[in-house]
Amino acid sequence: MNADGPVVNVHVLFFAKSRELANTPRSTVDVPTEITATELLDHLVSKFGLTSIRDNLILAHNESYIDNLSDRILFKEGDELAVIPPLSGG
Repeated sequence: MNADGPVVNVHVLFFAKSRELANTPRSTVDVPTEITATELLDHLVSKFGLTSIRDNLILAHNESYIDNLSDRILFKEGDELAVIPPLSGG
């Protein structure tokens, strides 16, 4: 992750299997104010040990799903990220 520019602290919420793997329901992480969704995903996977579910994760920024991993995301201090694995059940 390239953090040459400004960096902000954001809140990260983990759900289901991501919560289990990260060993916490929530955390904070420093991220650049502008980053691609792929770079962000790779950073979170590495930092929180989510490699086994990386290809199945959904990210949400301030309660809006990130649909395209090539999208550039603009962060402000205190923004919220959700890490959501696919849910199963019946």
